[in-house]
Amino acid sequence: MKTRAAVITDMEKPRPYATSRPMVIEELDLDPPGEGEILVKIRAAGLCHSDLSTINGDRPRQMPMVLGHEAAGEVMELGAGVKDLKVGDHVILVFVPSCGHCMPCMEGRPALCEPGFKSNGAGTLLSGDTRLKRNGKPVYHHVGVSAFAEYAVISRQSAVKIDRTLAFEEAALFGCAVITGAGAVINTAKVQPGTTAAIVGLGGVGLMSMLAAKLSGCRQIVAIDMLDDKLKLAKQLGATHTVNASDPKCVEQVKDLTQGGVDFAFEMASSVKALELAYKITRRGGTTVTGSLPHPSHTMALPATNLVAEERTVKGSYVGSCIPNRDIPRFIALYQRGLLPVDRLMSERIRLDEINQGFDKLADGGTVRQILLP
Repeated sequence: MKTRAAVITDMEKPRPYATSRPMVIEELDLDPPGEGEILVKIRAAGLCHSDLSTINGDRPRQMPMVLGHEAAGEVMELGAGVKDLKVGDHVILVFVPSCGHCMPCMEGRPALCEPGFKSNGAGTLLSGDTRLKRNGKPVYHHVGVSAFAEYAVISRQSAVKIDRTLAFEEAALFGCAVITGAGAVINTAKVQPGTTAAIVGLGGVGLMSMLAAKLSGCRQIVAIDMLDDKLKLAKQLGATHTVNASDPKCVEQVKDLTQGGVDFAFEMASSVKALELAYKITRRGGTTVTGSLPHPSHTMALPATNLVAEERTVKGSYVGSCIPNRDIPRFIALYQRGLLPVDRLMSERIRLDEINQGFDKLADGGTVRQILLP
């Protein structure tokens, strides 16, 4: 079959992207689903910094590729062996497929699935195959999803079935922003009621971390960003304090507000400088968690003595340490009860032909979550 999709061929094109057009809308050939795969009509997809990190070269990928990893859609066709879904089911797409058999999967850590990591790095589906073609040549899959398109073939292990009553535009956010941001707080850090938290970087993932910190009962939540509009939104969503990261006295302000630093600091800005800030505002005995992915060559120097003398913890959180089939339904239920207002993250709706302009807005930092409606 044919599908319109946003294809990227070259990374690191100059901004504005509306002019350089790193993604071109093309009609591609899409093979039917193979064994253990499904065909999904993409109903909504979010524009995320993880997509931007491929466009700007921070996260090199196989080219050409169809980007897009945060999405929801409708099952249109089942490949051989898929017995637990039916045509018409609504699904959220997950950007790390879980084989269920490797050691991390058996330990209950599917975000670290080894075959999933390998196939994502190669730009294939979990099977090792590609289903997209342009002029007979392969077009690669972005982390097994490639949602910036009308249709996608994905591994069954990249989909979580959801209640049909949840709007697709809202459902899409659960595939990345929600599980990554909320999961970092609830699963990775295991934040306890009455503790203090700071969130550095208030994009979609950062704001979700902030909402999860509020849900977890933090007595103080400090929201940190360089944009006043995002600080204002964070205050509306429940931050007890806001601090502008561009202020030279940012660290001092946070320590003054929290009597020496926070119990948990979450860095979600895809910046080593932001991670350094998060570390500095974490109190003695506290935990610093990062869920972002800066350029692979960027490194951070830590005072090794402090790790021991202050019993400090620095943790990475990938996909929010989530088990998607367990956690996505939980987070949806919290949203439907009004306890996790995911819909407040949606900035605007755009069409496939507007995708380059959309990433200009995301790169400028002036938007939280744009929703693409293919």
